[in-house]
Amino acid sequence: MEDVDVIKALAALAQPLRLKVFRALVVAGPAGMTPGALQEVLEVPGATLSFHLKELANSGLVTQERASRNLIYRAHYAQMNELLGYLTENCCGNNAACTPANTSAACPC
Repeated sequence: MEDVDVIKALAALAQPLRLKVFRALVVAGPAGMTPGALQEVLEVPGATLSFHLKELANSGLVTQERASRNLIYRAHYAQMNELLGYLTENCCGNNAACTPANTSAACPC
């Protein structure tokens, strides 16, 4: 993963509502969620949600797909796993004492 992509992803997640949206999409799994469902769960106005979904999509952490008249948003697990890998790649200089306890941090989705 390139540094510029890491910076975009981290910047996108560095906002409380976007982090909540991303976490909701991760929990939703491969089925994803429509903006209406996200709006209901997170109790945010549609225009606000739309802005934050666009930012997450621009960062590569979220994908958007049209299904009939609906848009389906999904967490982009491959991108999320790359980001996690980038962040832990050189964890403490590969010192085993500080390796994260859960070495399978990547999402299998």
